[in-house]
Amino acid sequence: MIKVTRINNTVLYVNPDLIEFFEETPDTVITMTTGKKLMVLESVDELQERIIAYRKEVYAGLPKKVTR
Repeated sequence: MIKVTRINNTVLYVNPDLIEFFEETPDTVITMTTGKKLMVLESVDELQERIIAYRKEVYAGLPKKVTR
């Protein structure tokens, strides 16, 4: 889960696997796969960095592929 801050300064944790896309309009709007939209304070660049960090953390725990 990644931490985001709504426009009213409440903190929300979002599953990045459920994000369809995000855009700056000029506020950052996250559109979920459910169609729900979230307006957040973070920039698109910040969201990208958080998603990348989340994925690195998830994939770091996977076993290495063994080749023969």
